[in-house]
Amino acid sequence: MNFDLDDDHRMIADLVRRFVDDELVPLEGAVLARDVAGEGLHLSAAERERIDRVSRELGLWGLDAPDDVGGHDLPAVAMVAVNEAMGRTIVPYTLPPDSPNLRMLAATVNDRQREAYLAPYVRGETISAIGISEPGAGSDPAGMRTTATRDGDDWLLNGRKIWITRAAEADFTIVMAVTDREKGARGGMSAFLVDRDAPGFNVVRPIPMIGGETTYEVALDDCRVPGWKLLGYEGQGFAPMQLRLGTRRAEMAANAIGMAQRALDMMIDYAPQRTTFGKPLSERQTVQNWIADAAIRIHAARLMTYDCAWKLDQGRDIRTDISMIKSFALEMAWDVLDHAMQSFGAMGMTREMPLAQMAARIRLMRIYDGPTEIHNWVVARNLLGTRA
Repeated sequence: MNFDLDDDHRMIADLVRRFVDDELVPLEGAVLARDVAGEGLHLSAAERERIDRVSRELGLWGLDAPDDVGGHDLPAVAMVAVNEAMGRTIVPYTLPPDSPNLRMLAATVNDRQREAYLAPYVRGETISAIGISEPGAGSDPAGMRTTATRDGDDWLLNGRKIWITRAAEADFTIVMAVTDREKGARGGMSAFLVDRDAPGFNVVRPIPMIGGETTYEVALDDCRVPGWKLLGYEGQGFAPMQLRLGTRRAEMAANAIGMAQRALDMMIDYAPQRTTFGKPLSERQTVQNWIADAAIRIHAARLMTYDCAWKLDQGRDIRTDISMIKSFALEMAWDVLDHAMQSFGAMGMTREMPLAQMAARIRLMRIYDGPTEIHNWVVARNLLGTRA
């Protein structure tokens, strides 16, 4: 069994790592300073324009987008290395376009939607969001109450969506809604492409999250959506949504590995330099155990994530594997970052270093796209169901 990337994919992964180290990491100080000043965690317009230009010139846009719309069509295995590299920095930058929504679109768009939505998205001309969660329905889609009903050739959407990233800036939002209450999530859920200026689409409020991030609540009040903007087929939105969630969960696992690896590297560099009570931290057994445990668990998480991605590329059923890596990688990163912060002492508690921001990100990710407890339950349910 070969866990090495092929030459082309390894070259891309190396290029992304250099991009992160040379272009993004040097911006961390300015980004953190803005956050401390209460301005939120963001790039300035000039910084983003330059980073966009550099990443585009390096050929890093559309890495996993279909080649028929200008992408590189990278497999999931190659994207693990890309997303691990991107996870090494706290600079809020995503190589366009956002992979989870991209994958959902690519799997479901018709020809008209491909030209109107997918192609501009791949070219980095538009921003997307997705509305799944609701005030009373998070991890369990069966609790979804947002409805879509026909009105002539159009659809009328009514309901509330919450915890939506980028809702205020997105050019369009993929909105999940129930089109058949009796069938529910299994045959009664549909996806719609809702433009920012669609009548009845209202961003109600921003919701500040820990780590300097912001999500939004959206109200859909007789939101009128033209019939051709039904994404995929009526009642068949659950499977594409799960494809999107699976892509995001694999991305998060790889990001977490990147964060944990950076924290480990920082501990390894710092431990021999810091002396307490006559000995460097590197000679303290507790710190040695933290470093050994981090290396072991990072290695295990990385292999698990590559294995899951390989199965995805082979077209296998990875529902259990996705839950495994989402749970294992994020809990691993949470522990590694906590130990790294502890090893740095008071300095590890400051907002001048990236560790606290990474820890906040991981804390969010342990909830986003299904909390750890839900994924552990899914793994147990699937295993018990197989044996039943």
